[in-house]
Order: sequence, then C-alpha cells, then structure tokens
Amino acid sequence: QVQLVESGGGLVQPGGSLRLSCAASGFTLGDYAIGWFRQAPGKGREGVSCISGRDGITDYGDSVKGRFTISRDNDKNTVYLQMNNLKPEDTAVYYCAQGNTRYNYWGQGTQVTVAS
Repeated sequence: QVQLVESGGGLVQPGGSLRLSCAASGFTLGDYAIGWFRQAPGKGREGVSCISGRDGITDYGDSVKGRFTISRDNDKNTVYLQMNNLKPEDTAVYYCAQGNTRYNYWGQGTQVTVAS
C-alpha cells in the first residue's frame, strides 16, 4: 500500500538549515506529484512546495521562495526538502503528501522547531 514517511526534522537555530526526507513506497514516484505542507500550532495547513510527477516541475509558497528547495531521487523513491536560512516562523509540523488532482495520501509528519 502507499506509504509516506517523513524524517529529518529537529531543533535548529535561526539561520540554520535542515533537510527533510519523504520516503515513499507502494507506488512509482515519477507517476505522482509530491507536496510538502506544514501546520504550525493554532494555524491552518500551509502549502510549502511541490514537485510534479513526470516533469519534475517545482513550485514554492511565497514565504519559502529562495530559501527552500524541493528535489526528488527516483532511484531511492525519496523526495527531499532542503530548508536554508530558517526562521522562527518556519516552526511547524511538516508533512509530505502524494497525489495528482488532489493529495490522497499523507505521511505522519516531522516536527521542525526554529529557536535560539
């Protein structure tokens, strides 16, 4: 069955970097889009970035453009989110999701905390 497992979260100081991983199984990565989302305490879910299935076209939310980079390793069936110059407002639980017209499968999330 389809499974998505996020990892790589943690505590980092402002200005630091983290790389999140989304390990996918049960489907072929190149056939589906993968999106990264986040949800901070008391706030709604926010789209962070996505990468399309066949073409690998990427997109980013305005709040992370120029700081975050999404990439995909089809051989490892893993999607990455490189996060640089992290800010306290990036603190949230980060989720990856799989889908095409809509996201149907979600991972359990990984906590990212940016604090000094």
